[in-house]
Amino acid sequence: MQEKLCQVCRAFKIAGELKSYEEIKAGNINRTYKVNFLRPDGVEKSYMVQRLNTFVFKNPVEVMDNIDRVTEYIHSQDPKRTCLHFHHTEEGIPFIMDEDGFWRLFNYIPSASYNVTEDLEVIRNGGEAFGEFQMMLGDFPADQLHVTIPDFHNTRKRYETLEKDAKADPKGMVKEAKAELDWLYSVRDTACRLTDMYNEELLPLRVTHNDTKINNVLFDVETKKALAVIDLDTVMPGLVGHDFGDAIRFAANFVEEDCKEAEKAGVNLPVFEAFADGFLKWTAKTLTQNEIDTLALSGFVLAVELATRFLDDYILGSPYFKTDYPEHNLVRTRCQIALAKDMLSHMAEMEEIVKVYAKKYC
Repeated sequence: MQEKLCQVCRAFKIAGELKSYEEIKAGNINRTYKVNFLRPDGVEKSYMVQRLNTFVFKNPVEVMDNIDRVTEYIHSQDPKRTCLHFHHTEEGIPFIMDEDGFWRLFNYIPSASYNVTEDLEVIRNGGEAFGEFQMMLGDFPADQLHVTIPDFHNTRKRYETLEKDAKADPKGMVKEAKAELDWLYSVRDTACRLTDMYNEELLPLRVTHNDTKINNVLFDVETKKALAVIDLDTVMPGLVGHDFGDAIRFAANFVEEDCKEAEKAGVNLPVFEAFADGFLKWTAKTLTQNEIDTLALSGFVLAVELATRFLDDYILGSPYFKTDYPEHNLVRTRCQIALAKDMLSHMAEMEEIVKVYAKKYC
C-alpha cells in the first residue's frame, strides 16, 4: 500500500520522502489514509489521501468539481482561514483515476472531532461552523454546482417511493410496520412543507453541505473552537433548512438514531438552542424571513424524511443502509418517528428559540 500511496502523492506534486502512513478508520464510505512526508527542506508534513467510493458516488468527477469550486471560493474569500485544500495534478485536476480507483489528496488539519457530545460549547461552535460555511458561500451561485444526488431532499418523492414500495411489499414486511406507515402518512403535508415551499418559489436554493453531523466539523484540541467543515462529498444546491434540520435531528436527539428504546428519543432543547445560537450568529443577516420561520420545522422534516427512507429500506429487505440485524431499519424508523413526535410537541418552544437568536443577530 505504501508504494501506491507514494505514487498517488507524486501525481499531486508532493515532494520529499514518504516516511509512514496509517489508515483512518472513521467513516464508512471512502478509504482514507494519513501520509507523513519528510520534505526536501527537512520539515515533516502530513496529508490525507482518499480513495473515493465510486459505488456510492456514481459521478465522482462531478463530486470533485463541486468540492473544488466551493473550497477554492472559500479560500479566495479568506486566504488565511483554515479550510480543506485539495491538491491538483500538473494538469490542474483535483483527482486522479487509475486502475486502482479514484484518488484525491488534501491537507491534514491537526484537530479533535466528536461523534456524539453533550458539551454545549462544542455544539454551539459546531453550529457556528456550519453557519459560517453557509455565510461564506452566500454569494456563490448555487446553480453552478452539480446535483450529484437528484431529489436527495425531495420529501414528496421520498413519500411516493415509500408508498409505491409499501403497496408492492416485495418481502412481506409491511405487516410489521403498519403503525409506522399510518403515522408517516398522517403527517405527510407537514413533512413536505419545505419541498412545497421551494416548488412555490418561497425558499431560495443555496449551497448546502447535506451531511451536517457534528463529526463533520474539526475542532481545536485546546479551545474547542471550530476549525473547518469537512466531508464535502454531498455539497450541492439545497435549502438551508436541510442543513439546519439534519444537524438538529442528529445532535439534539436524546438517543442515537438506532436506539431500540424509541420511547427515550426526543428533542434536547438546550442542544437545539446551542446549535441555533451558533448557526444564526453567522446566517441571521443573510437568511430570508421564510427561511428563518421554517428552521424549527426543518428538524421535524428531516426526522420524518429519514424515517421514510429507513422504513422504505426495511420494506425492500435493507439493500441500502448497513444493518446489524433484520429489524435494524424498523428500529431506526421508530426512533426517528418518536423524535419527530416530540419535536411537534415542542415546536412552539423551538420556534421561539429561533426567533430570539434571529433577532439578536440581525
